[in-house]
Amino acid sequence: MKCVINEQVVLLRAPEGPLAAYVAAFSKWTDEQGYAPYSLHRRVRVAADFSRWLAQKAVRLRSVGSGHSAQYLRYRARRLRNCEGEATTLKQLLDFLRDRGAIPAEKRHRPRLSAVDRYAKSFERYLCEERNLAKATIVNYVPFIHAFLNDRFGNCPVTLSRLSAGNVVRFVQRQASLLHLKRAKLLTTALRAFLRYARYRGDIGLDLAAAVPIVANWSMSSIPRAIAPDQVRQLLASINRRTALGRRDFAILLLLARLGLRAGEVASLELDDVDWQAASLSVHSKGGRRLQLPLPTEVGEAIVAYLRHGRPTSSTSRRVFLRARAPIGGFLGAGTVGTIVRHAIQRAGIDAPTTGAHQFRHGLATDMLRHGASLAEIGELLGHRSPETTKIYTKVDLDALRTLALPWPGGAR
Repeated sequence: MKCVINEQVVLLRAPEGPLAAYVAAFSKWTDEQGYAPYSLHRRVRVAADFSRWLAQKAVRLRSVGSGHSAQYLRYRARRLRNCEGEATTLKQLLDFLRDRGAIPAEKRHRPRLSAVDRYAKSFERYLCEERNLAKATIVNYVPFIHAFLNDRFGNCPVTLSRLSAGNVVRFVQRQASLLHLKRAKLLTTALRAFLRYARYRGDIGLDLAAAVPIVANWSMSSIPRAIAPDQVRQLLASINRRTALGRRDFAILLLLARLGLRAGEVASLELDDVDWQAASLSVHSKGGRRLQLPLPTEVGEAIVAYLRHGRPTSSTSRRVFLRARAPIGGFLGAGTVGTIVRHAIQRAGIDAPTTGAHQFRHGLATDMLRHGASLAEIGELLGHRSPETTKIYTKVDLDALRTLALPWPGGAR
């Protein structure tokens, strides 16, 4: 006898087994995540079939765990060639049941950490809790330190008192030759931070941070690759703002182009960060800092258009920008914003300097400089901690800078 779940999903028979009472709730939750009708039906059917299989195995509700889902998948694989998506569905189902207390949380057996792993983890906690560094910075630093410790100690105990300046220099020399200049500089910065941390802990007595070689780098040798103003206009005009996806992407591109936000800053933007009364934006910037930026009318209107006519209403996420595909939620990271930029540039057929999001930040700074903004004003908008960071933009428009030069006394020579 057929069974209708939430007036949306039709099953050949009513759900049976230990999960039967939760199938309808799981169906409703799945629908709220934005899945298409076909995907919704498939997920509910998997949940019902899994519950029936559990009943055949005489598994009680409180005993259900990931081991049963693995057994079920092997059982299904022997009978059906295509079980695509079932593993993901079962993981979502078990998480759903755990969140509601229907089944107990599983005890995870953490793998035994090596001495190198433990020390790298300790350094990671220090960067997060004591230094309050941005997550992106920590993600970049820690692998370098893990590689350094592994190179020197391997599976042996980590005895930092045995480190010498030669160990540090040789590691940097080997690694730097394999890395891009920016990555090599990041390596040395991470290594200095780690060696200062080790000295702070008392694990080393010498100032080995001073022994870290300086990677050769000509100051301001490269000009930032900035997208041109006419390319920005062409790109924005190419977005189809009649669709929900187009309204979202248009608002994101405006935040990049008009405020020079980093991709990660756009991805982490939350509804409470927008002060509509004061027309300002509170941005989660690098190093855990908060920047208060003015919200231009054009940008505000684009965000409002997305919130009213594009952002899924079923989501409880506080993030401003949400994924377009189920499960609906905030972006997983800066990479999603970069993907949006890349696809928009490719669709518009624009020969931009790069396909990344950072070129808008460079483009904004370049355009401000050409219109007479000071380096201090540019640095304040972009959230630069050091004036040295902003100085690189003095190279982008020599023609504009020549107009600021004082005339030679006595006329031309």
